[in-house]
Amino acid sequence: MNLGEQRLMVELIRTRRWAALATQGVDGPEASWVAYVPEADFSGFLLHLSTLAAHTRNLLAHPRAGLAISAPEGAEEDPQTLARVMVQGDLATIPRTGEDYRQSAARYQEGLPASLPRFGFDDFLLLRLSPLRVRFVGGFARAYTLDGPGLRAALQRTS
Repeated sequence: MNLGEQRLMVELIRTRRWAALATQGVDGPEASWVAYVPEADFSGFLLHLSTLAAHTRNLLAHPRAGLAISAPEGAEEDPQTLARVMVQGDLATIPRTGEDYRQSAARYQEGLPASLPRFGFDDFLLLRLSPLRVRFVGGFARAYTLDGPGLRAALQRTS
């Protein structure tokens, strides 16, 4: 993957806030939409989700998921040429006590200021998706696979 494609991938992850989440449900795969905030070094993707939602219950039962982020489509654009990144990884709940939660919550709220009131709801959990496999498609016939360290290295090369 060349530097320009790495920049496109990093920009896509940093500028989007809404992604498709794939989880394993009782009856098979399920997809939903969630807001996310990447950690500064891309070591994780923060999700703030309600335990009332099926996708959160799925994640608690099967803590592995996929997150799909796409460039916005234009009316006349071929959607198969859109840049997109799919992140597969392990999920962990960030305990409400401790510095990790405080820092992660602050990062999430900075990225999504409207989320602040939901941090007062008892049914919401702060989760971290740690990337294991990342698939970046920069457009038609431009696809690359990275692991978590490869994603972080791409970020460092573009900073």
